[in-house]
Amino acid sequence: MIKRVLVDTEASNMIAQLKERFGDLMFHQSGGCCDGSSPMCFEKGEFKLGGSDVKLGEIDGCEFWMSKDQFEYWQHTQLTIGITKGRGSSFSIEIPTGYRFMIHSRMFTDDELGELEPVSFLED
Repeated sequence: MIKRVLVDTEASNMIAQLKERFGDLMFHQSGGCCDGSSPMCFEKGEFKLGGSDVKLGEIDGCEFWMSKDQFEYWQHTQLTIGITKGRGSSFSIEIPTGYRFMIHSRMFTDDELGELEPVSFLED
């Protein structure tokens, strides 16, 4: 199965540091609030999920979610989570480190579309 969300090495290292400090984490792809469309990282359970959220998969053992409405636009793309220097203006827990998470995306090929890892919903 082809994963819908990946993580690069630098972001993976940041996730490991944050897990050491905060424990289990989760991600939610922001839909335009605060840092625009930045992936936001929270202690697991600190972001209230609801029936309008879709789980795309996991990165480094962290669930990665986005809203159903946003998923309608992004469902044909693979997201790769990275980091960049600079403080964002979000509530994401990495902000005090001087870095922030960001996404790179690419369109799935026609062949890949038939082999995608399935998404799940909160009620699953």
